[in-house]
Amino acid sequence: MKLKEVDLTAMQAWSPAQNHPIYLATGTSAQQLDATFSTNASLEIFELDLSDPSLDMKSCATFSSSHRYHKLIWGPHKMDSKGNISGVLIAGGENGNIILYDPSKILAGDKEVVIAQNDKHTGPVRALDVNIFQTNLVASGANESEIYIWDLNNFAAPMTPGAKTQPPEDISCIAWNRQVQHILASASPSGRATVWDLRKNEPIIKVSDHSNRMHCSGLAWHPDVATQMVLASEDDRLPVVQMWDLRFASSPLHVLENHARGILAIAWSMADPELLLSCGKDAKILCSNPNTGEVLYELPTNTQWCFDIQWCPRNPAVLSAASFDGRISVYSIMGGSTDGLRQKQVDKLSSSFGNLDPFGTGQPLPPLQIPQQTAQHSIVLPLKKPPKWIRRPVGASFSFGGKLVTFENVKMQSQQGAEQQQQQQHVFISQVVTEKEFLSRSDQLQQVVQSQGFVSYCQKKIDASQTEFEKNVWSFLKVNFEDDSRGKYLELLGYRKEDLGKKIALALNKVDGPDVALKDSDQVAQSDGEESPAAEEQLLGERIKEEKQESEFLPSARGTFNISISGDIDGLITQALLTGNFESAVDLCLHDNRMADAIILAIAGGQELLARTQKKYFAKSQSKITRLITAVVMKNWKEIVESCDLRNWKEALAAVLTYAKLDEFSALCDLLGTRLESEGDSLLQTQACLCYICAGNVEKLVACWTKAQDGSNPLSLQDLIEKVVILRKAVQLTQAVDTNAVGFLLAEKMSQYANLLAAQGSIAAALAFLPECTNQPNIVQLRDRLYKAQGEPVPGQESTKVPYERQQLPKGRPGPVAGHTQMPRVPTQQYYPHGENPPPPGFLVHGNVNPNIAAAQLPTSPGHMHTQVPPYPQPQRK
Repeated sequence: MKLKEVDLTAMQAWSPAQNHPIYLATGTSAQQLDATFSTNASLEIFELDLSDPSLDMKSCATFSSSHRYHKLIWGPHKMDSKGNISGVLIAGGENGNIILYDPSKILAGDKEVVIAQNDKHTGPVRALDVNIFQTNLVASGANESEIYIWDLNNFAAPMTPGAKTQPPEDISCIAWNRQVQHILASASPSGRATVWDLRKNEPIIKVSDHSNRMHCSGLAWHPDVATQMVLASEDDRLPVVQMWDLRFASSPLHVLENHARGILAIAWSMADPELLLSCGKDAKILCSNPNTGEVLYELPTNTQWCFDIQWCPRNPAVLSAASFDGRISVYSIMGGSTDGLRQKQVDKLSSSFGNLDPFGTGQPLPPLQIPQQTAQHSIVLPLKKPPKWIRRPVGASFSFGGKLVTFENVKMQSQQGAEQQQQQQHVFISQVVTEKEFLSRSDQLQQVVQSQGFVSYCQKKIDASQTEFEKNVWSFLKVNFEDDSRGKYLELLGYRKEDLGKKIALALNKVDGPDVALKDSDQVAQSDGEESPAAEEQLLGERIKEEKQESEFLPSARGTFNISISGDIDGLITQALLTGNFESAVDLCLHDNRMADAIILAIAGGQELLARTQKKYFAKSQSKITRLITAVVMKNWKEIVESCDLRNWKEALAAVLTYAKLDEFSALCDLLGTRLESEGDSLLQTQACLCYICAGNVEKLVACWTKAQDGSNPLSLQDLIEKVVILRKAVQLTQAVDTNAVGFLLAEKMSQYANLLAAQGSIAAALAFLPECTNQPNIVQLRDRLYKAQGEPVPGQESTKVPYERQQLPKGRPGPVAGHTQMPRVPTQQYYPHGENPPPPGFLVHGNVNPNIAAAQLPTSPGHMHTQVPPYPQPQRK
C-alpha cells in the first residue's frame, strides 16, 4: 500500500538504520528529463512521517548541485549508535566523479556541504556500495571494468580489488558480502558476475548463465548465507531472477520467473531473507520468496516502470520505488487502505479546474462527483505470510498439568551445499515444578493414607511443630487413633487422674491426718487404673472393715429414744414421717435449711420427690460449683456449654468428655466450638479447632482453620489438607458416619488442592485427593480434565461438554491439516526454579511424549536434566 510520494525524477537513498527520524535523500537522476526539460540538478532530503495521513512528504532541505547522479547511497560512516551524526551521502556522477556530502550540513542549510570528491573513474559511476563491517570502505564501479575501493578516511587514494577483467565491460552492479567483510561481487550487463577476494587481491570465481541472454541489471548477496547471491536479468527474452550458490556455481540454485518482461532492479531485505523485491518492465513490483519462488506480495502500482527500488533500513516494512514518470513512491508491505490515495487524486483534479470558467461557457463547473466504492475494494491485503520481524522468535504457554509448551526459531546451518536446509521448528514440552516441598509433603500424606500409619505420622508432626497450638492440634488428632480417646483428651486438657489423686490426698491430709489421706489416695489411684483380682479382694476386705467401724457409731438398737410430736419443726417433721407424708417432711427440712435431712428423706420418698428436692436445693445453694454440681446431677450439659465463661472452655470440654453420652457428645463439642469461634478473641477462635476435632466435624474444622490461617500459600493449604485427611480417617474409624459425604467448603478446598497438584504435574495424586461424591460443576470438570490428561475416560460419566465447538479447518489453509508435516513432540522434562539452574526454553531430551510419534533425537545437556518426581499411586476407585 502506498504511504507517501514525491514528484521527482531522481535517485534515492534511505538514511541509515541508526538515524532518527527517517530521512529519504533524492538526487536528480542522470540521463532523464522531466516534463519541463529542466537541466537543473539538486539534492533534496525528505522526512518520513507516518503519523501524517497525507501522501506528501515533508521537505527538510534542498541543495542545488551541478551534478546529476547515476547512484546515491547514504552510509553510516562516523555515526554513533544514537544517530547523533548523520553519516555520509555518497553520489556517483555521470562524468566519473564520486562526491561525498555531509547530510547534517545539508539539513542545517549550509552552503559548503561537499566533504570530498574524486573523478578517477572513466565514464558514469553506476554502482556503489558500503561495507557493513567497515563503514569507511566504499566500492564503486564504472566503465572499462573499473572497480575501486575507497577509504573515506583517505579518499584521495583508492584501491583496486585486482586486475581488470577481460574483455573490458561496464560495471552495472556491485555489492559487498553480508557475512564476510573481504568478499566483493560485481556484475556487468553481459551477464557475468565476478566475486573478488580483497585479501588475495584477485577474483576467486566467475558466474555466468550458459544461455548468454542474461543481461545483469541487479546483484544482491544473501543476508544470512555467505555463499548465496541473486542476479536479475534485464533482457525481455529471459526476465528471471537467478539464485546462485558459489559452492555449486555450475547452474543456478533457483530461478524466479514471476515477471513477464525484463527486471530493472532488485533489493533483498536485511530483516527477512525470505523477502526479495523486484521491479521490471511489466510495471510490476513483486515481493517474492527466493527459496520457493512464491510471490508473497504485489504492490499496487501504475503503468510506469520503476528503475530503482530500496528497503528502508530502519522500518523493515517500508520500501521506496523510483519510476520513470518522475515520481518516488513509498509503500508498505503490511497492507492497508487506499482511500487516502484516491482522495488525493480527487483533490488534485479538482484543484486543476477549480471554480473558474476554463472553457468560457459563462458558468462555473459543478462540483466533481466521485462514485463511492464499497469499503472492501479499497483494502490492500498484506503479505501472504508474516515477515520475520513480526514472527515471534520464541514463545511459551502454560498448559494444564504444569506443562510449559515452548518453541524457538533456531537458525539451522545448511549441511548440504546444493540447497539450503529448510528451517526446522520444534515444539518443546517441559514439566515445570515450583513447589518441591509441597509435592514432597503431599507424597508423604498419600503414603500414610495407604499404609494406615496415622499414629506415627501424627507423632512426627507433633515433634516438628513450631507452635504450641500446632502441637495441640496434632495431639488431639493422634488421640483419635488410640484407646480410651476421651481419657486421653482429658489428659491433653490438663486433667490426669494420677495427678488428681495426689491433689486429693494432699487436701485430705490437712483435714483427717496422713493415715486417712494415704488410704484415700491409694483408693483413688487404685480405682482409676485397671484392678487385678488380688487388688479387688483387698479393696473388698477394706470396705467391709470400714462398714463395721461405721456401724459402731450408729445408735444402739437396744436403747430407747423419744419421738417428739411437739409444735416445733422437729415435731412437725415427726408427725409428717409418722403419717408417711415424705413431701411435707422434705419441705419442712428445706424450710429449716436442713439440706442433708431433706435429701435423705427425698431418697426414701422416691425418684420423683428426689428430683424435685434436688431442684429446690440447687435453687437455694449459691456456692461456686453449684451450677457444675447441678449439671452433673441433672445431666444438663448443654446449659454448661452455653453459659460457661469461655475462659473456662477447657473445663467445659473436660466435663463434656467425662459425662456426655455418645449421641450428644459431637453436638456439645460443636456448640462449644461455635461459641469460641464467634468470640472476638483471636486466640479463642483458633482453639475452636480442637473442639471440632473432638466432635469429628471436618466441615467446621475447615471453616475455622481457613479463618485463622492464610490460605493463599500452597504450604498453608497443605497444612489444612493434612489435618482434614487425618480427621476424616479418624471419624471413619470411630464413628458410623459416611466419610464420602463432602460439604461445600471442604469440596472447594480439596478441589483447590487438586488443582495445585495438577499444576505441579502430579495428576494421579490430584485424582486421589479430589472428592468423588459431589456434583459441583468445577469439580466435575476438573475430574474430567484429570482423566483426560492421563488418557483415560471418566468412569461412569459422560464427558463434560466443552464451552466451544470444534471446527474442521478447510483444506488448503496453512497448518498441519493443509499437508504440512507436523513437527515431532519431544518428551517432557522437569526443572525447578528454587536454587537450581533451569534449562533454557527448548531444552531437548530423548524419548517420546506420545509413543506413536517419533521424536527427534537431538543432543541434550545432562547438566540441566532433572529426574521426574516419582509417580503417585493410582487412586483406588470403587
